[in-house]
Amino acid sequence: MKRILTAAGAALLAVVALSACSPGTPAATTTPTASRTPEAAGPALPPGMTPSAIAALPAAVYDAVIPGLLAAPAEPRISHAATVAFDAPVYAADFTTAVARIPAKDFLGKPTVIVPVATKGAWSMVLTASRQLLPSQAGDGASAPAQTAAWMPTSALGTSVALQHRVVVSVSAQTLTITDANGKAEQTFPVGVGTPETPTPTGTTGYLQARYLDPAQGQAVHRIQLTSLHATAADEPYGGADGGLIGIHYQNVAFGAVSQGCVRLGADAIDAVDRLPLGTPITVQD
Repeated sequence: MKRILTAAGAALLAVVALSACSPGTPAATTTPTASRTPEAAGPALPPGMTPSAIAALPAAVYDAVIPGLLAAPAEPRISHAATVAFDAPVYAADFTTAVARIPAKDFLGKPTVIVPVATKGAWSMVLTASRQLLPSQAGDGASAPAQTAAWMPTSALGTSVALQHRVVVSVSAQTLTITDANGKAEQTFPVGVGTPETPTPTGTTGYLQARYLDPAQGQAVHRIQLTSLHATAADEPYGGADGGLIGIHYQNVAFGAVSQGCVRLGADAIDAVDRLPLGTPITVQD
């Protein structure tokens, strides 16, 4: 598959372009303030932000690069997925500077799914779908993080769904394993992974953030599974404008080092992943 997010129809492109370039006006609300959250150990919550101030923040979407984001923890604790009821600001490590906003709707027009990975008082660290840094900006001997994170008031999190499974991809073994929440393997499938020139990033954990069909890529039966992970060896290994997003998708040849960073699965395997709820964590290891 040359690209993860190609033209999946004119309507989809319009939604993506609107999401990335001209955010809509958020609902008439403000950032949750300390008065909404019981006192707890940890930094104080910032003053509420106006809708216009929130709208002025960059959207933390798949093709954005937002330097103020944090590199995600190496082993995040993920137990549930959540949504946000309105565009919600997220903060840098100082718990004071708003660096981006999580849109209430994703590029497909569906509720944005996020996963909390840590808490500190009234705050939750959540994984984000954007890059912090492009690989070309990382400099010699350094690499851009495959997964980013940021802090947000816990009270901004909406509906919560418990996650009962995990996805583990082994690049060296070329396998994808679905485990239960305790790490016990339930199903294992062969997979195709990235080539040495366009490797699948390892030593990182993200989550399943969206899924959709794209007949233009030959994916009219098995939905593409988009992760929150990004390529770390090249800005755009797929040759497009997809933000180097790592996807999981169906392919006839689903074994070997054959992709541009994505994970290729056979029919039974992609259908098994498709049955998992969005927010399910995916760990990629050597």
